[in-house]
Amino acid sequence: MVLSFQDFGLAQQFGRPAEWVGLDNYRELVTDSYLWSVALRSLVFCFANAAITMTIGIAVALLLQRLSTPVRILVQCALLLAWAMPVIAVLTVFEWMFDAQYGVVNWVLERLGADYAGHSWLLQPLSFYVVASLVVVWMSVPFVAFTVYAALTGVPAEIVEASEIDGAGPMQRLVYVVLPSIKPVLLVVGLLQIIWDMRVFTQIYVLQQAGGITHDTNLLGTYIYRIGIGESRFGMAAAIAMFMLALTALLTAPYIRSMLRTEAES
Repeated sequence: MVLSFQDFGLAQQFGRPAEWVGLDNYRELVTDSYLWSVALRSLVFCFANAAITMTIGIAVALLLQRLSTPVRILVQCALLLAWAMPVIAVLTVFEWMFDAQYGVVNWVLERLGADYAGHSWLLQPLSFYVVASLVVVWMSVPFVAFTVYAALTGVPAEIVEASEIDGAGPMQRLVYVVLPSIKPVLLVVGLLQIIWDMRVFTQIYVLQQAGGITHDTNLLGTYIYRIGIGESRFGMAAAIAMFMLALTALLTAPYIRSMLRTEAES
C-alpha cells in the first residue's frame, strides 16, 4: 500500500530513494480511460465465467447423484485429473486445439462446412476471451462440482420425499427444496469463484504471449503486471492493485452480507 504513494521506478531498483508523491498515482489512475475499460472488461469476464462455472458445476453435481457408483467414481476421477493438471499444461493443450494451422477446432469446423481455414482465435478480442473462458471454466468446474455434490449428500432425503408426495415436480424440488438447503455452500463457492475469476492472470498472459493482442485483451491482473514489470512503474502498479483490491471487496460485500444473514437465521 505504501508503494502506491511513491514514485518507484527503475532508478529506485538501483538505490535511488523513492519519491513520495502522495495521491498523484491515484489521480492519474482515476483519469486513465484505458484503466476503466480494462476494469469493465475484467468485470464482464469475471461474472460471465463465474456464472458459467457455477451453472455447469451444479449440473455436474446433480448428475453425479444419479449415476451408479462405478460410473460416478470414474467421472470423479476424470474431474480430479482435470482439476489437478497444471495450468500451463492445460494452456498448452488449448493452444494446440485452437492453433490457426494445425488446430483440431478449425479442422472440425471445416469438416462441418464452416470457413475456418487458417482462422486465428487469438487475434480477435471476442474469440480470445472465448478460448480464455474455456480454460478458466475447465479448471474451475471440478471444484464447484465436488463441493456442491458433497453438500447435496447432506440434504435429508425425507424433505425431498415429502415435497414429492406434496406434488412437487423435479424442477420444483430442485428450486424450492434442494438448492435452498445448500444455499450457504453455494454462497461460499460463488464468492470464491468471483474472487478467483477477478484475479485471473496466467491464462490471459500466456494466451497473449501465444499471439493475442495485448492492448485489447488486458485484464486488471495483466495490466498491473505490464505497468509494473513491463514499464517499471511500480508505484502506479501498486495503486492499480489497491484499486483491484477495493473492487473485489465491493463485489464480494453482498455475498458476505448474505452469508452472515444466513448464518444468523440458522
